[in-house]
Amino acid sequence: MTDPDQRKRLEELENRIEKLKTKEQPKPHQEEHYSQAQQAWRMVIELVTGLMIGFGIGYGLDSLFGTIPIFLVLFTFLGLAAGVQTMMRSAAEMQKTNMAEEANDTTAPDAGDEERTKDGD
Repeated sequence: MTDPDQRKRLEELENRIEKLKTKEQPKPHQEEHYSQAQQAWRMVIELVTGLMIGFGIGYGLDSLFGTIPIFLVLFTFLGLAAGVQTMMRSAAEMQKTNMAEEANDTTAPDAGDEERTKDGD
């Protein structure tokens, strides 16, 4: 065991074993659950905020000009559209982040690790 090549190979093997052990450890379920809930609430708040801002602007313009609630309806729909657009942008951002995390979690197999095919070749 005093051969430097054998010692180096043993250290590499130990490192690979530790890497595989840490990979198999399950994630805490509660942290993931809270993360998903936070993302869902963020999207709901963005949608409702868009609606409320549109409603406020429309109500303000209708009371300022003394008109029937045409601006209220118009700006409420515009606020809804803006809220949905913001919500979709946030969802795309979250999806991109999740895909990047998954890509970092799955590493390419080492050169010595060849996958076997179904027939054993």
